[in-house]
Amino acid sequence: MKTDARRHHDPQVRGFASDNYAGAHPEVLAALALANDGHQVAYGEDDYTGHLQRVMHSHFGPTAEAFPVFNGTGANVVALQALTDRWGAVICAESAHINVDEGGAPERMGGLKLLTVPTPDGKLTPELIDRQAYGWDDEHRAMPQVVSITQNTELGTVYTPAEIRAICDHAHERGMKVHLDGARIANAAASLDVPMRTFTNTVGVDVLSFGGTKNGALFGEAVVVLNPDSVRAMKHLRKLSMQLASKMRFVSVQLEALLARDLWLRNARHSNAMAQRLAEGVRAVDGVEILHPVQANAVFARLPHEVSERLQKRFRFYFWDETAGDVRWMCAFDTREEDVDAFVLALKEEMARQ
Repeated sequence: MKTDARRHHDPQVRGFASDNYAGAHPEVLAALALANDGHQVAYGEDDYTGHLQRVMHSHFGPTAEAFPVFNGTGANVVALQALTDRWGAVICAESAHINVDEGGAPERMGGLKLLTVPTPDGKLTPELIDRQAYGWDDEHRAMPQVVSITQNTELGTVYTPAEIRAICDHAHERGMKVHLDGARIANAAASLDVPMRTFTNTVGVDVLSFGGTKNGALFGEAVVVLNPDSVRAMKHLRKLSMQLASKMRFVSVQLEALLARDLWLRNARHSNAMAQRLAEGVRAVDGVEILHPVQANAVFARLPHEVSERLQKRFRFYFWDETAGDVRWMCAFDTREEDVDAFVLALKEEMARQ
């Protein structure tokens, strides 16, 4: 089959701005082609979405139910709506993606209030949760109904299963539910070297947002309901939130390609390993400080602002806190050793110019 499409980029160029910059894994693209022929029932009644449910059961147990959606923000908004009343609020870390990077969607589109807590490492604790967990009978205050955590966190740190169990027990004792934003859940599982269920349904998480895009999917995430008693009207909320795909098979087959065997884990282990390689190289550069433990596929560092600006002309990456000179470097499933080594060499060269 001929096409008039042209390649408009250099496929050899790699950056460290985001794992969203990576393309789709070839095995995911092959799965999309496999699902493409012929007709399938729309809106999730297709064979691929049905099989995805069985795949999810193998990872999260027989009560898990997956609701594929288009993107991570959509997954979070749908999940949090399903867990809250109109007067409800969600306790989260100040650095949480739902608070910082979703354009106010949980509050504006989901109609809920975020109650944020500053954290040193992106991780909540029962003690930190209690800074906002009060006032359930106060009609002047949004009612805390959900605790939302991110695994791994926006600062690249990873909760242990015991830490998440403590959060879930604490939240449930106070009548709250627990949502886990798993945009990079595969990286967390690879870092901990445990199955995903070990720090989700086994320890009490009620609902999770399962991330596929950052792990090699073309697009698509899923809301995975682990505790059916914790939610209401999921399928209606997904449609109301504009997250119901008519050709859902093309979302479901990507998640199946990642999860049916070990592609999700291979991709996560590789991106984590590249971040470790990057961190090791950076530690050898005088004047560069690594800010947080490198536990997944992110490296946070502090270096002179002008060095970062020059380095950004050679490799794409973002400032995390431009005033302080903090930057974030992300590795992806397709990051190569030579990409990391070239970046470290460029960093050394730019630091030497100082």
